[in-house]
Amino acid sequence: MSDRNSPPSRVDVSEAISDLQCLPYAVQHENEGVCLLVRMGPHRIILDCGLDNIATLIGGVTKQANQRSSILPADLVLVSHAHPDHARGLLELHQACPLLPIYASEVTSKLLPLNWLNSNIETIPQFCQALPLRSPVEVREGLVVELFPSGHLPGAVAILLTYTAPQRTYKLLYTGDFFLSNSRLVEGLKLDELRGIELDVLIIEGSYGTSRHPHRRHQENQLAERINRAIADRCSVILPTPALGLGQELLMLLRSHHHFTGRDLDIWVDGTVAVGCDTYLELLPHFPPSVQNFARHQPLFWDERVRPRVRRLQPEQRGIVGKSPCIILTDAIIDINEYCQPETEPWLILLPEKTNITIPDKIAQQATIETYLLAQHSDGPGTTQLIHNLRPQHVVFVHGSPVYLADLTSLEELQNRYHLHSPNAGNLVELPIGETFIQPSAPETNYEGELTELGTVITITLPDAITADPRWRDFADTGLIEARWQGEEIVLRGLSQRELLNQSGDRYVSSDVDCCGTCRHQRGQRCWNPASPLYNFKVTLDGYCPAFERLNS
Repeated sequence: MSDRNSPPSRVDVSEAISDLQCLPYAVQHENEGVCLLVRMGPHRIILDCGLDNIATLIGGVTKQANQRSSILPADLVLVSHAHPDHARGLLELHQACPLLPIYASEVTSKLLPLNWLNSNIETIPQFCQALPLRSPVEVREGLVVELFPSGHLPGAVAILLTYTAPQRTYKLLYTGDFFLSNSRLVEGLKLDELRGIELDVLIIEGSYGTSRHPHRRHQENQLAERINRAIADRCSVILPTPALGLGQELLMLLRSHHHFTGRDLDIWVDGTVAVGCDTYLELLPHFPPSVQNFARHQPLFWDERVRPRVRRLQPEQRGIVGKSPCIILTDAIIDINEYCQPETEPWLILLPEKTNITIPDKIAQQATIETYLLAQHSDGPGTTQLIHNLRPQHVVFVHGSPVYLADLTSLEELQNRYHLHSPNAGNLVELPIGETFIQPSAPETNYEGELTELGTVITITLPDAITADPRWRDFADTGLIEARWQGEEIVLRGLSQRELLNQSGDRYVSSDVDCCGTCRHQRGQRCWNPASPLYNFKVTLDGYCPAFERLNS
């Protein structure tokens, strides 16, 4: 079922016997990036190179010894998109192996230099060759590549590899990072473009495991509402984001959402997020028609005439812009202390979920820190939907925490239909293609415990396998839980320290105010009223909706 046994090592895939194999050098279980070596018959293809250090990839190959193609680490490299966890090792790889061809979409080829802003961009060679979208290209004899837009980020693609052998044709699809829904600047992956391709192997990301997300528009509205309330309370808002993708999506949301259009408000853009905006403007002809139409009527990003004003933040301004309520979009590298000065307004720092952005302890004690969901990857239902539409023989899961990927490989709906793999780095995955399907054994995912009831005390005893799971640390963080019925089952959820802090201190709500804090359906800062438009969303205590029902009424 999963391939997690061997330690990372360099493997000579040319000595193996299967026509299709995958050797992961990195699978983004934490923050190590993604780098996969795929063999299709005689062809060796590297899919993405998000490695910080490429030593394990190139082995003994040196720039001087690289004049003979036989010692290249692969025959070619294909890049799904320009995010660092998929691309940051490409420049080093090119410098070590200048004869190694590297391909990507045209937009990705132009975004890649943003991964090396510490270098002089003008000195970075144009090492990436652009391939057209939706057009098969024979890159080697018998090996055809076709790129399909995959959502997630401008230029991001799913990569279809077709290898024609004497006996049959083999097809492998690598999704990279994909998103089925449309976002502000990127159209989602179109399933109808991929149906019917008779796929043998699917290598797919599983960033969110089996989690289910609200509709994209609901996510946007909830975030906009939170920012709107903060500004109304005379708080300034900081949104640390990656340089590419989320920052520009947030900027478009703030410019076009009804809470902010026409409002006398400054939105400041700092650091590499601003550099990313500049690069996006150069690529405007590649964006969806709706974005191009918006840009015909007003500037896409920089605009000091139309409210809210969007301005580039200079380093010398960082300590003064917060003297009146404003919004700052910045990268995760800049020290937040530079903004949060004593004479500035109170600060709300909003962090995207499932990121490793850290906030200094000093700031964490002074500012309100919350998280939000504005997904850039497909959720669990989106992942299984794509799998069922493609119906491959093998599914290889990468890009996600091991426990999230284990949740996906444990789904009975997938186990009954496909060969499932979730390899560690260095574990060679054989991908034999046949006419029959052998049912793999299912991993143990359900555990039995005991429930003891004594008076008003209920004790639930769970086996060690539950508490040994890395997720237990977050679940048991405070020792407090929230319980609710879901049909005939009871669902338990651990309460985090942040949730408890946000419900205490200066966040008390007057009992005579109609708001989420005094509503009988709000528990653990989440709405549990099925009649409410906020149902199952995280809410703030001062929020409100028409389905409000007073506590103890």
